[in-house]
Amino acid sequence: MQSQLVTIADIRAAAGRIAQIAYKTPLVRAQFPGLSGFGTDKEIYLKAESLQPIGAFKIRGASNKILQLSAEQIARGVITYSSGNHAQGVAYAAREVGAKAVIVMPSNAPAIKRAATLALGAEVVDVGLASSERLAKSDELVREHGYVVIPPYDDEQIIAGQATCGLEIVEALPDVDLVLAPVSGGGLLSGVATAVKLLRPQAKVFGIEPELAGDTAESFRSGAIVTWPAELTSRTIADGLRTQSVGERNFAHIQAFVDGVITVTEAEIKAAMRAIVAATRLLPEPSGAVATAALLFHAGELPAYRKAVSVVSGGNVDSAQLAEILTEG
Repeated sequence: MQSQLVTIADIRAAAGRIAQIAYKTPLVRAQFPGLSGFGTDKEIYLKAESLQPIGAFKIRGASNKILQLSAEQIARGVITYSSGNHAQGVAYAAREVGAKAVIVMPSNAPAIKRAATLALGAEVVDVGLASSERLAKSDELVREHGYVVIPPYDDEQIIAGQATCGLEIVEALPDVDLVLAPVSGGGLLSGVATAVKLLRPQAKVFGIEPELAGDTAESFRSGAIVTWPAELTSRTIADGLRTQSVGERNFAHIQAFVDGVITVTEAEIKAAMRAIVAATRLLPEPSGAVATAALLFHAGELPAYRKAVSVVSGGNVDSAQLAEILTEG
């Protein structure tokens, strides 16, 4: 498939379009002992996407896509397939324009994300664990009811929407050296990398994912998209990063603009969650902590930097899970 790379004009247009729904989130300075703060020349900032109305960055892409639908498409209703955060983004944006939203979710989706999606007025349809099952069920419902599909990541308008996160990073920190973002389907990483590289080519951008769901890292190394089975990717605590393969359009952007993809362990993800809470009082979900885990534990795999930004992609974590992780250390 020939992929059309999004442009800075696309990204700026998306930023203006979604301003009525998504927030411009802050860069929060983080002082990590031995890594940043007193006695070092490094500055580390966390891009607090956990502060979005739905608690995650996914509202950016979903809003950009849904706000461009015609009146006829809005009347038909929208559908997506998601483990949680994109579901909430679609439900939230659909409610804003008065469209019905149907969400196909895996049976192991976190209860907090399922409940939030239902609270936003969406209809939830449950399927098995595999992302391929979610896609197949969505296709079936589209054939039956004529819904408009709002893809979770493999779509230029979704990428442009997520790219507004990268646009805000460079606008807030014009001399940023290093940007790290989580990667699963690739919507956030492809968008952030595109915006950062188009505005500040000398900055380095890395994608970070759990080693238990390291399909994108393998794809990046091999130069071709690799698919992992659901029984492997579903092992990670980072439920938002269990997609079995990166999207084709996303991979084209990643190949064009990303400098590397690093994997982190489950223990490192949990430790990064504790470090983020201690340093900033932000509450990250496991998926939102993977980028910071790379900064904390994989410095040898990263280029030298003075100012780094780690994207905290979401904060929709179950309170019991958060309490367990915070007390583990």
